[in-house]
Parts: sequence; structure tokens; C-alpha cells
Amino acid sequence: MTEMVLLPEVNRSEFGANKSGFSRYVNSTHLSYSSSVSVLEEGRSFLLGLFLVFKTTVMLMIIMAALFGNLLVIVSVMRHRKLRVITNYFVVSLALADMLVAIWAMCFNFSVEVTGGRWVFGYFMCDVWNSLDVYFSTASILHLCCISVDRYYAIVQPLDYPLIMTNGRLALMLAVVWCSPAVVSFLPIFMEWYTTEEHLDFRRKNPQVCSFTVNRPYSVISSSVSFWVPGMVMIFMYYRIYVEADRQERMLYRSKVAAALLNKHLQINGISAGLTSLRQSVDADLAEVKTDPGTSKMKRERKAARTLGIIVSAFLACWLPFFLWYVISTLCGTTYCYSPPSVVTLVFWVGYFNSALNPLIYAYFNREFRAAFKKTLQSCCQFASRLTCVRLWRPRRDHVNYSNASSDIHMNNHLVTTGATLRLPPTGATSFDPRLISNVSEGEIINLQTQSEAVI
Repeated sequence: MTEMVLLPEVNRSEFGANKSGFSRYVNSTHLSYSSSVSVLEEGRSFLLGLFLVFKTTVMLMIIMAALFGNLLVIVSVMRHRKLRVITNYFVVSLALADMLVAIWAMCFNFSVEVTGGRWVFGYFMCDVWNSLDVYFSTASILHLCCISVDRYYAIVQPLDYPLIMTNGRLALMLAVVWCSPAVVSFLPIFMEWYTTEEHLDFRRKNPQVCSFTVNRPYSVISSSVSFWVPGMVMIFMYYRIYVEADRQERMLYRSKVAAALLNKHLQINGISAGLTSLRQSVDADLAEVKTDPGTSKMKRERKAARTLGIIVSAFLACWLPFFLWYVISTLCGTTYCYSPPSVVTLVFWVGYFNSALNPLIYAYFNREFRAAFKKTLQSCCQFASRLTCVRLWRPRRDHVNYSNASSDIHMNNHLVTTGATLRLPPTGATSFDPRLISNVSEGEIINLQTQSEAVI
């Protein structure tokens, strides 16, 4: 659309019959308007470039945090025996899924954002990218669903937990978690069930565009399997866990209050017969309650449940905007529910950010993970410093030059054979240690030997 240029009102009588003067005035006005437009375009280009740099930086930080943070989780659990429990095997598997999200989903999305929406990997890889994105996102939430079920049995049924969560059931749950997402990712996408015929024709004619446009049945089924149903299961499980943890906390508080009231009652009534032994037994019972392995185990289970509850809440907060946009935009269509590209990018990367958020939650809310992270990072720093020292020390060693190889051999042999004679008498002189004069030349050794013989 052509822009309309509005010139200021001019009194043409001022120019009179001089038409050239009026034309020069119009040309100068056009030039000033063009210069102002060019300044605005330069400012707009600068802001767009600045926004692109900011967006690229944030995306790279999310990718690196997801890669190295989840790698730290895996290494810490494998290196520390204390963390090798059934729940943390689910956590390790979740960290692996988040790492694969960063490698396959985030990196491809980052390439699209950097190239201005252009897909450079071909038609087939577009289907691969969409399939892996759906697959690993679904695997992440199914892992969290399994973790919530595991925590439920560990806290609500602690006595039956070792019989319920066996190694065989653990392997079966992990196999289901890793295999079932293929039903809503690879199968419908490569069979072309997920989208419309119009979109398939558009993709064949424009292979440089990779957009994930789905039909209504697929959007409802895939979102239910990937988010809504597992999310409701997790919310229900953690609600039951919260109720049970609160009940156990109240029972523990009541037992402590009852023991304190009993002790106070004995003091008020002045019961002397057996008071000392009874008080000692009460104190022993309280100490046993405080140091009971079952009580400490119950506290650890509640702390782990709280940490994993925060993880689930963060997951729902990160992925809920995406799935709301995903379902609403598909059901009402792009005609009535058009979303700008910036909104689509935002909801995608807010969901991706969850893959980088889980290690931060572990480090902040779980003391055992925090200590394991610290030890792992210290070991990595020590290994890196050791490698650096070796690289810096070896060249210096190679550049050491001796004046005479035979003199060096003679020096070592002479120090070994006459080490006992290279001592001054204890009248005030300093004793010589052969280890301290390894850089002495041959002439200095002879002089030193002459001096020692003269003293003897």
C-alpha cells in the first residue's frame, strides 16, 4: 500500500508567479520526509537486530543449561551410591529424555529461528523433527507420572513399597514410558494421519517451510495422551501424598505432645517411686522417636515428595500455555484464532525451558542432590586442573638442556657414592643433602669434595 505524504499548507501567493521557487520548496519537503523515514527505518532495523541477538542468547543459554544440567544429574547419581534408589532411576531416565529434547527438538527449532523461519534440512527431516519433538515431550511427562506413582506407594504404603516397586516393575514401567510415546509421534506423523491434505500439498510445494499443522482429532488425542491425562494423574497422586504426609505429621506431633504431657504430669504430682527410671524411659522413647530409622526415612520420603511435587508443578506451569494454545488454535482454526509467530515461538520455548529447570530444582530443594552436585563439580574441576598442569609441565620438561650428558651421569653417581662424606662437622656448618644439589655442575662437585676432605 502506497503511503500518502501530507505536505504542510503553503501560501502560494508568497511565491507569486515564480513556479520554480514553489517546486524547490516541494522537493526540499520531500527530501526532509525521506530522511526522517530513513532514520526511522534504521532505528527499527537496529531494534530488530538487538532483539534477534537477545533471543539467540536466551535460546543458547536454555540449550546449554538443559544439556549440562541433566548430564550433571546422570553423572551424580551414577557416582554416588547414596542416590542409587528406585526413584532416582526414574530421575536419571527423565534427565536423559530432557537431554534428548535439547539435542533434537531445541537445536532444530533454534536453527529455524536463526534463519528467519527457513527449514534447510529437507522434507524427510521435517517429519523426523516433529516426531522427536512430540516423542521426547511425551516421554518427559510420562516419567513424571511414574515418579508420582512411585512416591505415592513410598509414602502411603511404606511397608508394602519394597514388594510393589521391584526391579522387574521398574524395568517394565521404564519400557512403557519409552515405547508408548511412539504411538502419538512417529506412527501418525509418518503415516500422514496428523494433518490435512491442504497442509501436505503445501509442504510438498514448499519444502523450505516446516510447520506443524495438525487436524482436530489428532490435536485432541495427542494432547490428552501427552499432557491432560498424565497431568490429572499426577495432580491426584500428589494430592493424596500431601494428605497422607499431613496425617503422619499430625500423628508424630501428637505423640510428642503426649510424651511431654506425661512428663509434666509426673513432675506436678511428685511421684518419686520409680520417677527417675520412668523419666529415663520416657526420654529414651523420645530419643528413639527422633533417631528412629523409620522416622528419618519417612522425613526423607516427604522431602523427596515435596521436591518432586515442585518439579511437577514447574512442568505443568511450563507446558500448560503450549497445550492450551495447541488445542484452542486447532479447534477454532487459524481464521478465528490466528497466533503471531512470536507467540508460537514463546509458548514453544517456555515449554522447552522445563528441560533446563529440573536440575536447578534438584540442586535447590534436595540436600543430597546438592551435595552430590558439589562433589561432582569439584571432581571435574580437579581433573581439568590436573590436565592443565600436565600440559603446561611437559613442554618445560622437554626444553631442559644439560651442558654435558657425561657430567650429569658422573654427578649422580658421585652423589650416590659420596653422599655420606658430604657432611660438615656439627661445629656450626650446614649439612648438605644430595637431593638439594641436583643442579650443581661437575666442577662445583669437585670443589665441594675438596672442601669436605680438608675439613675431615
